[in-house]
Amino acid sequence: MKIIIINGPNLNLLGKREPQIYGSESFEDYFNLLKPRFPQVDLTYFQSNIEGELIDKLHEVGFTFDGVILNAAAYTHTSVGLGDAVKAIATPVVEVHISNTHQREEFRQVSYIAPVAKGVILGFGMQSYDLAIQSFLL
Repeated sequence: MKIIIINGPNLNLLGKREPQIYGSESFEDYFNLLKPRFPQVDLTYFQSNIEGELIDKLHEVGFTFDGVILNAAAYTHTSVGLGDAVKAIATPVVEVHISNTHQREEFRQVSYIAPVAKGVILGFGMQSYDLAIQSFLL
């Protein structure tokens, strides 16, 4: 099974950025711990701060991978283009957020991805990614 985690803007700063919200662990460190938990999954990772690169990556993997875990970060709440890209591909997408976006600013409670995603997991910290992987294994 091939699954890719795609992270959006500012998630390259995990471990440094707002640790009270996002924790003190970098995503790369977490990813290195995550991969051995799911040895049956060919797990890859991509991060970009650029909306178009995220859309290009979805197009690239959206017909050959078994699953996409997408944390579009702030683009979740602003990008019709990302929502359209998720809708356009065949591979199922699980939207993930580290924080509980419903406990944050009002604008973060709107998602252009959720209506076209397989599901949404949020608020469980980095463990949200574990739960998303498990959703593809059920």
